[in-house]
Amino acid sequence: MSKFGEYVKSSYDELVHKVSWPTFKELQSSAIVVAVAAIVIALVVFVMDVVFGVQGWGWKGLLGYFYQIFA
Repeated sequence: MSKFGEYVKSSYDELVHKVSWPTFKELQSSAIVVAVAAIVIALVVFVMDVVFGVQGWGWKGLLGYFYQIFA
């Protein structure tokens, strides 16, 4: 048998007999954790964007207006 054929056979054997696949309940809980983490990170980036501003869009951010008052 060729080396490639043995590789495919051993890969299949490992995936079928040696890998412990998560249950559907475990997949659901992992997906919820990932979704919550993504939302939290998106909110942090949004808050940073609002506070520091986006220079090209005319919004100076809260800090930009704060500096404008005292400059």
